[in-house]
Amino acid sequence: MKLKGRTAIVTGASQGLGAEIARQYVINGTSVVLCARSADKLAKQKQALEPLLAAGARIVTVAADIGERADVDRLLARVQAEFPRLDILVNNAGVYGPMGNIEDIDMDEWVDAIRINLFGLVYVSRAAMPMFRSQRYGKIINISGGGATNPMPAITAYAASKAAVVRFSESLALECKDDGIDVNAIAPGALVTRMMEQLLDAGPDKVGQAFYDRMKRIAGEGGTPLDVGAALCVFLGSADSDGITGKLIAAQWDRWEDWPQHLDELNSSDVYTLRRITGRDRNKSWGDK
Repeated sequence: MKLKGRTAIVTGASQGLGAEIARQYVINGTSVVLCARSADKLAKQKQALEPLLAAGARIVTVAADIGERADVDRLLARVQAEFPRLDILVNNAGVYGPMGNIEDIDMDEWVDAIRINLFGLVYVSRAAMPMFRSQRYGKIINISGGGATNPMPAITAYAASKAAVVRFSESLALECKDDGIDVNAIAPGALVTRMMEQLLDAGPDKVGQAFYDRMKRIAGEGGTPLDVGAALCVFLGSADSDGITGKLIAAQWDRWEDWPQHLDELNSSDVYTLRRITGRDRNKSWGDK
C-alpha cells in the first residue's frame, strides 16, 4: 500500500502498459482516474479493477482524446469535481505514428503522432499544474522510451516526440522544483503490446530489416514484462521518490530503488539526462576546443 490515500490520473489506461500501471496503483491503495479514447474499454478496465480497490479508494473513467485541449479541460474538471486533490499524473498515452521513409509517409499521420505523444502530454501536464502547485506537491511521470535515446529511421514521428518528452520533462522539473513537484520520464523497455503488433505488421520494408528482426526476436522472447515499468511508476508516485526529478529512468536497467540513498549526488549532476556527446567525451582531440 505504498500509495494509500493518493489520487492518480493514468492516460492510455485501457490496455497495455497503462492498464498495468492502473492495476498496480489500485493494489497499492490509489484512487485512479482512467483516461483513454474508448469508453467501452475503460468500462471493462474499471470492472476488472474494482474488486482490487482499497477501502475508501475509487475508480473514475473519462473517455477523452488527450491531444484535444477541450477534452483535457473536461478531464481535469472531472478530477476536481470528484477528488479533493491530485497526487500523481502518468502521461502514458501514445502511438507509433506512420512507418516508412519520410517522403513516403502520410504527413497528416506524422503530425497526429506529435499531437498525441507530445502535445497531449503537455496539455495534461499544464492542466494539472494548478492543482499540484496549490498543494505544493505532485508527481508527473512521462512515458518516453527507446525513441528518446536512439535514432529510429522509418519511425521518425515516434522518435522525435519521445525525445521531446524527455527534454520537456527536464525543463518542467526545473520550472516547478520549488513547489515540491517531481517530474520524470521513464523508458519501460521493449513491450509486447498492441503497438509492437503494429510495428511487426508494418513489416521490414517499412521499418527496416535489422530493426524488424530485432523486434520480432524480442516479441518471441516475451519482451520486458509490463509490471517492470509499472513498478517504477509506483515508486515514482510514492513518497519514497520525493526529490528525484528531471531524470530519464530505464525501468529494466537502472537501480532506481537505491536512488533515494544518493539523492544529493543524483541531483547535483547530469546523470540520467539527455546530453550532447562531445569529441572530448570519446577521447577525440580534433573536434572541439
